[in-house]
Amino acid sequence: MTPTADLLTAGPSPTAPKARSRARHPYRRALSTARARTGLVLVGAVVLAGLLAPVLAGHGPTDQSGRSLAALGTPGHPLGTDDLGRDLLSRLLYGIRADLGIISLAVPIGAALGCLFGLVAAAHPVADTVVQRVFDLLLAFPGLILALAVTAILGPGRFPVVLVIALAEIPAFGRLLRGGILVEREREYVTAARVGGGSGRRVLVRHILPNAADPLVVQIAVSLTVAVFIEGAMSFLGVGVRPPEPTLGAVLSQSMPYLAQAPNFAAGPLITVTALVLGLSLVSEALNREIRR
Repeated sequence: MTPTADLLTAGPSPTAPKARSRARHPYRRALSTARARTGLVLVGAVVLAGLLAPVLAGHGPTDQSGRSLAALGTPGHPLGTDDLGRDLLSRLLYGIRADLGIISLAVPIGAALGCLFGLVAAAHPVADTVVQRVFDLLLAFPGLILALAVTAILGPGRFPVVLVIALAEIPAFGRLLRGGILVEREREYVTAARVGGGSGRRVLVRHILPNAADPLVVQIAVSLTVAVFIEGAMSFLGVGVRPPEPTLGAVLSQSMPYLAQAPNFAAGPLITVTALVLGLSLVSEALNREIRR
């Protein structure tokens, strides 16, 4: 029987629904741990700050005042101002908002495309060979080199950043799903489902995929962390979102010449990126530990 037939020739099994229902419980257990709760609090605080940017910011992110490099705690500018007199709190909040918008779009796109490639690779040996070479090609370019290549063609902006992040995440999701399907379809519950004589598509969708998807849940949290770094690095190098629109990486890059004179300039984006990355890392580690038990 060919790999295609393995995926398409199957039937219902009384044991498979139990396997699927058990797969849901580790997520609840993982998110109830102290590690995950700490991570969720950190991520939630950053996300809430970004969502409430229009309410919390006392100024527009591009509004200029006559006070450049104002100190921390300056009246009307709690975090001070940048070298152009723009309020740092406003630029930080709107920078969070911009970053969250980019990564929340790019990671799902990369995950969807990666899973599609993974399904194709698991369906047929020839397709598997082609897909694996596509993954090798994408992995041959380090994230920064890929970012420079894309922006050299398309120029800086939101779309190139989203494209770079999505392309960087495709191989991880594709290989995880492909490997999960290849392992799960040899399990006893899948064999029992085949013997039942039902639809192969039904077994694939209802039984194989839910059990093969566990690593993908962890990968989403990991990919969000990687996306934060990619966006920050691109903006830091000036090949990300076009100024004067603020992002965390852009604000941090702008602060570099003034670290000694105005350390508060860099403090906001550094603390925010640290909190976001640490929170996502704690959540992904808690999920990974629970799923592997």
